[in-house]
Amino acid sequence: MSETDVRVLGIEGTAWAASAAVYDSATDTVEIETEAYLPDSGGLHPREAAEHMAEHLPEVIERIIEDAREEYGEEPFDCVAFSRGPGLGPCLRLVGTSARAVAQRFDVPLVGVNHMVAHLEIGRHFAGFDAPVCLNASGANAHLLGYRAGRYRVLGETMDTGVGNSLDKFTRYVGWSHPGGPKVEEAAKDGEYIDLPYVVKGMDFSFSGIMSAAKQEYDDGTPVEDICCGLQETIFAMLTEVSERALALTGSEELVLGGGVGQNDRLREMLASMCDQRGAEFFAPENRFLRDNAGMIAVLGAKMYDAGQTIPIAESGIDSDFRPDQVEVTWRPPETTVRREREEFVQGAESAVTIADETVEKHRHRREYRHPELDERLRRERTRQEARLLHEARREGVPTPLIRDVDTGEMRLTLQRVGERDLQDGLTADRVGTVAEQLAALHDAGVVHGDPTPRNVRVGDRPFLIDFGLGYYSDDPEDHAMDLHVLLGSLAGIDDNVDRLRTAVIDAYRASGDEAVLDQLREIEGRGRYQ
Repeated sequence: MSETDVRVLGIEGTAWAASAAVYDSATDTVEIETEAYLPDSGGLHPREAAEHMAEHLPEVIERIIEDAREEYGEEPFDCVAFSRGPGLGPCLRLVGTSARAVAQRFDVPLVGVNHMVAHLEIGRHFAGFDAPVCLNASGANAHLLGYRAGRYRVLGETMDTGVGNSLDKFTRYVGWSHPGGPKVEEAAKDGEYIDLPYVVKGMDFSFSGIMSAAKQEYDDGTPVEDICCGLQETIFAMLTEVSERALALTGSEELVLGGGVGQNDRLREMLASMCDQRGAEFFAPENRFLRDNAGMIAVLGAKMYDAGQTIPIAESGIDSDFRPDQVEVTWRPPETTVRREREEFVQGAESAVTIADETVEKHRHRREYRHPELDERLRRERTRQEARLLHEARREGVPTPLIRDVDTGEMRLTLQRVGERDLQDGLTADRVGTVAEQLAALHDAGVVHGDPTPRNVRVGDRPFLIDFGLGYYSDDPEDHAMDLHVLLGSLAGIDDNVDRLRTAVIDAYRASGDEAVLDQLREIEGRGRYQ
């Protein structure tokens, strides 16, 4: 059967939303019924969420079935799609049981959908994009997904809490009711920007420090409206910066937004501004598709059904830790993104680079999406830090470009041109092993590169580390391990067979660096929920 003829019943219930939907691909229309769980106080309570799901999921399913029968007759569906994970186990089990019951009732096959991939695919579907990067910004999650060789890869993610949960923690602290995100958005309209911690590590990021600082500001008597303004400007700038880094790494010129926090007007404004400034396209679905909903489950279910990705009843168990990169993407072509040529001019994630015969001029232009005070601070700090760390790295014997000129007023560095191409255009196990050895030398000297992705390594007769703008001084194994984590995560986003490269990185670092850093790397990778 062609996808244009498919009608799918979708069922969602990973945490907050007891939701059912019908997608008719012939008309590309979606009808959704949802009963959202709203706690009386605090954040999500797993037991209460499961009770809500048990009470409301059967009724929303029956309502959507009744509507579908009126529209399409007694056999309204070709299949049943359900959210298989990730999510809360008790909620997901109710979803799985309901889906199996409906599939047997109508004698139609089952499709198990990854909730996070559905957030991406609903945006790709309605945007008509080919190979977008997706920023998922929801309560429990915040991460970037990109497509590579038949899988969606996690390019970057929060290293502690989800973006929505972070905002909720602050609003609970000040005594506001759930949900906190809309209240922060409203209060920020009357606030003045204040500086708060800004933590980006490659394409990963952390919210714990900014939350602690925001609570301290409140205790110190700073107006809550100003804190909310600072929270939004800082957190959303972090998400926008890592989104731009993901675009730069993959060569994609398309960005889609998913997740409930994506309903925030300021976040959408920042992402749209960033994409406009770099000549990329941005798409945010309707709000009903940003919140957890069965519509996105049904739409992706139709694509998977058409590709033959149904599952037997006996194999339809849920998976609370279902990772996006576990999903075999058979419903779209396996081609990878075609990258633009990088010869005389390169638009990176935070810098424009002009390349001459012997020199490279790196100019940190103003990022229009960021608040002017935050933008000025970051560009100045990063320009100065990069100059210092380039010098420090060379002193430790790590190949880096020579500095020809530093202009902190114009946020400009003039550097020696090194290498013939970026590492990502010439990946070999030997080269990434050498990069790991160079990182070990830096770490031994108490230097963290901060963003050692294959775009920040130039290769020729040897690898050269470049772009120390996110670098800093630290002797902490956690910070050193984050360097390796960023390198390995970026390799997974651009290479079809990353296992050989990972082995080369680990073996080379073990031979040259501190084993405690590798122990910490394993801890970090276990901490990440979607790695």
